[in-house]
Amino acid sequence: MPVFVWEGKTAQGKLLKGEMDAMNQQAVLSRLRSQHIQPNPTRVREKGKGLDKEFSLPGFNAKVKPYDVMIFTRQFATMIDAGLPIVQGLDILGQQTENKLFRNIIRTIKKDVEGGVTLNEALKRHPKVFDDLYVNMVAAGEAGGVLNTILNRIAIFIEKATKLKRKVKGAMIYPATIVFVAVAVVTVLLIYVIPVFGELYGSMGKALPAPTQITINVSNWFRAYFIYLVGFIAAMIAAVRLYYKTENGKVMIDGWLLRMPVIGDLIRKVAVARFAQNMSVLLSSGVPILDGLAITAKTAGNKVVERAVMKCRVSISQGKTVAEPLAESKIFPPMVCQMVAIGENTGSLDTLLKKVAEFYEDEVDNAVANLTALMEPVIMIVLGVVIGGLVISMYLPIFQLGSLVG
Repeated sequence: MPVFVWEGKTAQGKLLKGEMDAMNQQAVLSRLRSQHIQPNPTRVREKGKGLDKEFSLPGFNAKVKPYDVMIFTRQFATMIDAGLPIVQGLDILGQQTENKLFRNIIRTIKKDVEGGVTLNEALKRHPKVFDDLYVNMVAAGEAGGVLNTILNRIAIFIEKATKLKRKVKGAMIYPATIVFVAVAVVTVLLIYVIPVFGELYGSMGKALPAPTQITINVSNWFRAYFIYLVGFIAAMIAAVRLYYKTENGKVMIDGWLLRMPVIGDLIRKVAVARFAQNMSVLLSSGVPILDGLAITAKTAGNKVVERAVMKCRVSISQGKTVAEPLAESKIFPPMVCQMVAIGENTGSLDTLLKKVAEFYEDEVDNAVANLTALMEPVIMIVLGVVIGGLVISMYLPIFQLGSLVG
């Protein structure tokens, strides 16, 4: 059956685009009108012909991004809120989604739901796109008859989580770029520039100043062992990555990261913000606290934090509180533990966790700003000392020669 590309508008005037399997153009127009979409007949044509022929490059559209899931969730919530059946909503979203992989996943979910599977079970079959948190919240929404509310809540959560991740990554881009350029410059100096000066000074037949001789010796060593050095660094990175895949490796490296000055504080605040945000959303959506802690532990992003959250789950299952194991872990600040204890006593844990999440999101902003402000001068000083030292050491003989001539 041929596939048609179409464009149309909703009753509210919103422009929609998508694809549809149909026998002919007239069938597409009829089906769109039955879905309360006013099609544009001039923009309905068979896919793969004329200007609609698709060109794809390997590696593109091969991944579903959080932004794609967020847009899907928002639109799905709007459709359900407007009274559209789940299957019809999935059908429309499957047609208008631009990402090919995601489009196929949505169509598969639609077929599963049509076959009698619940929406959360259909989503659960695609764990790389819809994680445990998403699936459990949808299950709670279906059970409580508030799916549209839950989907809106999920969309806001994904947006906040993506923004938090972007902030931390953004703080690392500038320092990483500066360090990369500096390493490249020093490498070029040691391999290509300094040897030229070494040959020039060697032909003079005079003893060189100690800094100059040391720099030339370092350059000779670096040139002789450059390949081995690169191989050693690559092997070390591979070994650390393999070790990190083990249980002990994750605990040791994640614990070491938490103990690092400045960066450890940032990681801790991100973990606390993520924990509070996830638990608040899950509890307010009706997910049981034991299930919520299990899901939150998996999304912690740090093995030490994950173990601390799982201890909370064991504590709850034994009839104890959440706050006690949080305080014993020494990871969560006292303020967070006290807020959790108050929330447990007053029955408003989800509300207080939401306030904690908002507070620590601001703290992450401040920590990122402080980290960037601290790293910039440190990097500049180190680069000035290294590159400036290399340049000065190579020009010392010229300076000395100039003073002798004078």
